[in-house]
Amino acid sequence: MHILRVNNITVNLAGRELYRDLSWVIGDRDRIALVGPNGAGKSTLFKVLLGEIEPERGKVARQKGVRIGYLPQDIELPAESTLIEAAMVKPPELAEAERALSEIESQLADPDVYGDVARLSRTLTRHEAELTRYERMNGSRHASHARELLAMLGFSAADYDLPVGALSGGQKKMATLAQLAVSAPDILLLDEPDNHLDIEGKRQLERFIRNYRKSVVIISHDRYLLDEATTQTVELEDGKLTIYHGNYSYYVNERELRRLRQQQQRVTQQKEIARIEAMIERFERWAKQVLSRKHMLAARQRRRMLRQMEERGEVIEKVFEQRLMDFKVEGWRGSKKALELVDVSIAFDNGPLLGDANMLLRHGERVGVIGPNGAGKTVLLRMILGEMEPSAGAVKVGPSIRIGYYSQEHQTLEDWLDKTPLELIRSVQNSSEQTAVSFLLQMAFGYEQVRQPVRTLSGGERSRLQLALVMLRQPNLLLLDEPTNNLDIASVEVLEDALDEFEGAALIVSHDRYFLDQTVERIVEIVDGTLVEHLGGYSEYLAKSGRLPLT
Repeated sequence: MHILRVNNITVNLAGRELYRDLSWVIGDRDRIALVGPNGAGKSTLFKVLLGEIEPERGKVARQKGVRIGYLPQDIELPAESTLIEAAMVKPPELAEAERALSEIESQLADPDVYGDVARLSRTLTRHEAELTRYERMNGSRHASHARELLAMLGFSAADYDLPVGALSGGQKKMATLAQLAVSAPDILLLDEPDNHLDIEGKRQLERFIRNYRKSVVIISHDRYLLDEATTQTVELEDGKLTIYHGNYSYYVNERELRRLRQQQQRVTQQKEIARIEAMIERFERWAKQVLSRKHMLAARQRRRMLRQMEERGEVIEKVFEQRLMDFKVEGWRGSKKALELVDVSIAFDNGPLLGDANMLLRHGERVGVIGPNGAGKTVLLRMILGEMEPSAGAVKVGPSIRIGYYSQEHQTLEDWLDKTPLELIRSVQNSSEQTAVSFLLQMAFGYEQVRQPVRTLSGGERSRLQLALVMLRQPNLLLLDEPTNNLDIASVEVLEDALDEFEGAALIVSHDRYFLDQTVERIVEIVDGTLVEHLGGYSEYLAKSGRLPLT
């Protein structure tokens, strides 16, 4: 049953038309992945559904009583509260229902109401309606349900008193999700809920989405999550929505088949249009030569036919090609041993992080590093870069190795936030303005973006700028810390292809399981301060470790 309809909406944002005559429906138990390139307007569409942005034309119609819960990309929780206090915050609608019930119960205790049959009847009817609304939002079991949701999302009772300020970004997201879901909104809109989650956190999120009893629409670039948790994929591209009745893998295959069919049909139609236009030209030429009314009418009839085809939208459009970055890393052969860790230990004031860690990375190998948040993955990369010294042991980088480093939080751009991408690339490349602009266009930046301050760029644009710096360095050892964060799926696939062709070694820290499956041949897991190796990609690691998908 459809509970929300988007009817022919047109939306303009900052002078740019995002969608025209866009329509969509959401059912009462849908599991929808909303996918599309960065900048397509996915998050804006969520705000339209919420009523925060009004379309210029068309409307969004909800079934009566339908409630929407929204998890934004960026979470803000009161720093002075604890985890359990944050999760227990009641949504405005539930708080309003409690207030209304309290008011009605006070009226029922009023002798003037109690003694007036008509007023008492009206008050009892209101009480019944408010009580039904209250129960629909799990009001009577709000506290117990909040605890159940926290447990489902990976928290234990020992975490309840943790201050919000001590929570990781991923934990804050899960606390907010529990807060949202406890009142069981009819539609949950989740905007990049997996950002900052480690692999175990993502598995818990998958289980939550699959078990949620109402509708979920999720924006995510994690293809594994989309495969496991969704049953319908909606693509937003070039201002249009296209529906695919299957998970992400189904969508990829079906989309390619549809694009091939569309291209073939367009070629056939264009040939027919060209034949008709040639016929029109002949008729018009004959009509002028012999003053034939018959040929002139035939030409007009065919011109009218072509015009009506266009007006009815029957002309098959070209297949839309998303503009992608042209990313390639020109590696080169260096030392056979690109990197070696020998009995490496490192400790901080609160205790040891790594102890007696050993690892060998040879030329040409692709190794993925996994582990829970806080296990020491980024610290490991900083030791290899020489930014931190181990407490014991040795980090040995091959003598002919040049490192290309991608930082998780874009730290490599911190000194350039008030400069432009053009200034940054010219400085690194020591090149002319024309050459630098050409290079940035190659990385899918627009002419205007290359002259805007780096601080104004989106997360995805900063990621591409970091990758551009890696490419200019021409390394033969890549250290990549969460490189797929902020990139849209098409850009991640470009990165996967580049890594496949790269002549050199790569050490990749990532929580993106699909990406690890596509790129690495060995997994190194940080377990209680030690490095444990597993041959194969993430799926093979999952099977060998006995960690079956959560249900």
